[in-house]
Amino acid sequence: MLILNKSLLDKMIAQCKKEYPNEACGILAGKSGRGEKVYEMTNADKSAATFLMDPKEQLKAMKEIRALNLEMIGIYHSHVASCAYPSSHDVEMAFYPEVSYLIVSLKGMNDPVIGSFKIVEGKITEEDINLV
Repeated sequence: MLILNKSLLDKMIAQCKKEYPNEACGILAGKSGRGEKVYEMTNADKSAATFLMDPKEQLKAMKEIRALNLEMIGIYHSHVASCAYPSSHDVEMAFYPEVSYLIVSLKGMNDPVIGSFKIVEGKITEEDINLV
């Protein structure tokens, strides 16, 4: 289960809407499955179908996460026209089996849907999100 403060979720959704029509992406940092900080990343792909985090931004965020004694507990991105479920490309790019993969669907722009998943060796398992 992923534990998220509503303000963190709102920040992710706001970024996803701002980046529309391209996919947005970022990192969720925290401890023991509880999100504590969102790192908005630039989608270097500048694409409506894929995302690739800017490597320099990603390195900077990872250094800060370590310095704060936190962990990368999630990677999030948006789907601009499809549901909140990992695409085959998302599964291919899921290099961190220990983290949650959050997808914000903007299919209904005024009613975004978020899903959280574990992706291990190509197997997708949906996980609950506990909003606190």
